[in-house]
Amino acid sequence: MKKQSKSRMPERVNVGVSIFIRKGEQSLWENGIFQNCLYLVMLLMRSPRIKNTYLVAGGGDGGPEDAKRFLSDAPVPLIDMETAMSKLDVMIEMSAQLNREWSVKFRERGGKVITMRVGNDYVIDIERMVFNLQHALLISGAPYDEVWTLPEYESSCAPYFETLFRAPVKLMPHLWSPVVLEREAAKLPQEFSFGYQPGRSRWRVGIFEPNVCMVKTSYIPLLACEAAHRANPDMIERVWAYNTFKLKDQAAFVGFAQSLDINKHGLASFEGRFPFAQIVPRSVDAVVSHHWENAQNYVYYEALYGGYPLIHNSHLIGDCGYRYHDFDCEEGGQALRRAFEVHDANLDDYRATAKAFLRKLDPESEENVRIYTEAIEAVFART
Repeated sequence: MKKQSKSRMPERVNVGVSIFIRKGEQSLWENGIFQNCLYLVMLLMRSPRIKNTYLVAGGGDGGPEDAKRFLSDAPVPLIDMETAMSKLDVMIEMSAQLNREWSVKFRERGGKVITMRVGNDYVIDIERMVFNLQHALLISGAPYDEVWTLPEYESSCAPYFETLFRAPVKLMPHLWSPVVLEREAAKLPQEFSFGYQPGRSRWRVGIFEPNVCMVKTSYIPLLACEAAHRANPDMIERVWAYNTFKLKDQAAFVGFAQSLDINKHGLASFEGRFPFAQIVPRSVDAVVSHHWENAQNYVYYEALYGGYPLIHNSHLIGDCGYRYHDFDCEEGGQALRRAFEVHDANLDDYRATAKAFLRKLDPESEENVRIYTEAIEAVFART
């Protein structure tokens, strides 16, 4: 890598995206950030100002050999940090946090370092500090030229990042492609296919919130299902609350669950974690969700892509799905009942609305490629 003037960008640059690699099995379904990495490199490959794009193994105890199966379908090569030092002009910190010494040296050689924050780090950090949990965001003192984050974190995280990292913050488009979903759906047994099937007299409801942080939990969705069931006991066949198996031993959660009619009447089931594309065709007709300051989620996009009714409280997915507001579980129950009444009749319009929205998330769209390209150019142009 040739040392460049701080205000001059080469005609075409080499860009890396950091990804956490550990020894043993990993999966793109473990968390959204791995898919974020994939979609970002898909976009960068199409930029006219980028010569080569790489995933950069870092953070964990694994290396390229450990990632062979995990990243077997990745569209770009995986390199180590030492190679990245000599090859790259831009490093985007995403899944693996960069070492301070590495970042300082890289910038001294003319490289630019951008951190892409795709989680609600403010809430996660507060929980870790208040409850003395294992820390998440490490304040290493590594220097950044810019912080990228998503519109969903404009209120809760953007000012936090700017002060914490001492760098400008820019809101960037959320990216999503059905490529990972379709790859997983292709593994389904022949008798199942991904996509909503109309005509059922009672719905099986799926709740997929991860329950690892207060921004995405199952509590409001369970209460929305409860409200819908109280109003219409003949509507719900089953409520599958995924990612809740670990809560079964917690007295507070057990007491909460036992108070619900959907549990007393044998409709609720508390399950572990499964790939969305694998479990929904087998067991789910509708998805009920809830977020707090986390309004852009892959589970929304996956449900919409399949035409499944999505009951949600997000203000960032246009006119898609059936929306309720804030923490209003009664309105959530009403939205679920409304979806049950109209979804089959309006399925074509629902799918068309979803398709138009999802097109805006495409990593390979000209608009998204332009926005990210101009953001990289602006980092070089800033003195």
